[in-house]
Amino acid sequence: MGVGPIIFTPENARAWGRFIGMRYGNAPNIVWILGGDRTATGYESVWREMAAGIQSGDEGRHLITFHPDGGHSSAEYFHAEPWLSFNMAQSGHHARDIANYEMIRKDCSLSPTKPCMDGEPRYENHPVNWEPEKKGWFDEADVRQGAYWAVFAGAHGHTYGCHDIWQMKAPGRDPVGHARGTWYESLDLPGAGQMQYVKRLILSRPFLVREPDQTIIDGDAGAGPDHIQATRGADYAFVYVPTGKPVAVKMGRISGKRTAAWWYNPRTGEATRIGDFDNSGSRTFTPAGSPGKGNDWVLVLDDASRKYSAPGTP
Repeated sequence: MGVGPIIFTPENARAWGRFIGMRYGNAPNIVWILGGDRTATGYESVWREMAAGIQSGDEGRHLITFHPDGGHSSAEYFHAEPWLSFNMAQSGHHARDIANYEMIRKDCSLSPTKPCMDGEPRYENHPVNWEPEKKGWFDEADVRQGAYWAVFAGAHGHTYGCHDIWQMKAPGRDPVGHARGTWYESLDLPGAGQMQYVKRLILSRPFLVREPDQTIIDGDAGAGPDHIQATRGADYAFVYVPTGKPVAVKMGRISGKRTAAWWYNPRTGEATRIGDFDNSGSRTFTPAGSPGKGNDWVLVLDDASRKYSAPGTP
């Protein structure tokens, strides 16, 4: 992040916020994100004043949040502030298998209830902990894991990031943090293309009634790369299995006498019908392929009487 001159103070932040609020207040596609990957500690009054200025300038037309530094959430500083529309966490890039689902779960439990999301998870093609020689690079499996964990844990959305793109890495430009690709080549990285399948899956079932529910899992949900994350609506459930190991689920957590089961492939967006089962007791489902990183799947359970289309389709 570096160290630079301090520009904003409690005395001038409100005027600046009002200026940009008035300038862009009529734009329909604005979300105000304060902070910019920084800690708020010691500067809370600056951000409060800036938020007040923005709201004054754009007359409260747009959402406002705060982007904290790695391992933190806006909730730690501003959850009760009336100007904070939703919480943003940054799980960051310092390790693989960062449990961003715990960050989301914590923010979801706060009062008053506010939406939350992981605004800066592991970026594709980012060196793990900035140590590529020792720890390698985050790939498409890492970014899929971060997305499904967060959204199934209760996040209202997710941010995909690529290390090469945020800095617009190109020939003749010095790389930041060991960036190794160009921005235009990295537009076609596999993880970038696979984020559409998260959206398609979520929108293929009733969206606004969905909630996280780990009680669907029969037994330990696991930790580290094997952590299983579940979510459900009244008549369907999604269970993310990150490393392709068998998963035991408690039937009867959704409506219906019979359950239609599917495997949804996060790499391709394809759904495969498993079969119909009695909606009672416990049942173990085993994904295709060998267990391990990159063989992630989503188990989809539907109330068979609803006759939903295949997961991921309208």
